[in-house]
Amino acid sequence: MEFQNKVCLVTGGASGIGAASAKAFASEGARVIVVDINEDGAGAVAEACGGIALACDVSSEHSMNQLVAECEKRVGPIDLFFANAGIASGGDPLTTPIEVWENQWQVNVMAHIYSIRAVLPGMLDRGSGYFVHTASMAGILTTHGNLTYATTKHAVVGIAEWMSVTYHDKGIRTSLLAPLGVRTPMLGDDTSAWASSAAGPIKEPEEVAGQVVDAVKSEKFLILTDEIAQTWMNRKTEDLERWLNGMRRLQGKIDSAG
Repeated sequence: MEFQNKVCLVTGGASGIGAASAKAFASEGARVIVVDINEDGAGAVAEACGGIALACDVSSEHSMNQLVAECEKRVGPIDLFFANAGIASGGDPLTTPIEVWENQWQVNVMAHIYSIRAVLPGMLDRGSGYFVHTASMAGILTTHGNLTYATTKHAVVGIAEWMSVTYHDKGIRTSLLAPLGVRTPMLGDDTSAWASSAAGPIKEPEEVAGQVVDAVKSEKFLILTDEIAQTWMNRKTEDLERWLNGMRRLQGKIDSAG
């Protein structure tokens, strides 16, 4: 898909990958809608890239439907929906409150479903459309120390794969962004034991945004932010027991480092 004159909506657009992607899409000629619960942050990004800022709580289907209606009223039908908003609160199954699970499920999983329900019917009527879903390598491998995040990101991988299988031949394209470490507010301390080992090489948001642009242009499904991610995926599929043993050793190192 080419970006020129396409209407591209980016959630989680006030910072990080979302902000960088909104600017990258705009530089390709897209008409960009920057969406975030942080209205001021979204406004700053929209101003920088000549787009429109809209506030939305993506965990609410009602808010998502209002967002899409407002976008279509002001700009036109959405050609590309980049479901990028996410949160990483949570931890283990014993101490993480159920409320945290429920909140993260709504933001990290159901927001993707709400976006599909809101824009897919129109895309099917037009015979074209594009979804980009941000998951994480935590959704393909796992992540140490945060079961909540790993679980929800596994769900996003399942959504994206299913969408690609089911709607590709109806003109709907899907890409899955599965980053390793990216220098965003979500990463936190990039010198921590986790960030310096399990997160892989840390990328800048602008570099990831460029990878997203390239993937959409070539209609590539899986977007990996570093070659080592493919190596780790291969190790998991080739010998799961050996991979699990390696991940246990890494968990021990992280625990020792505190």
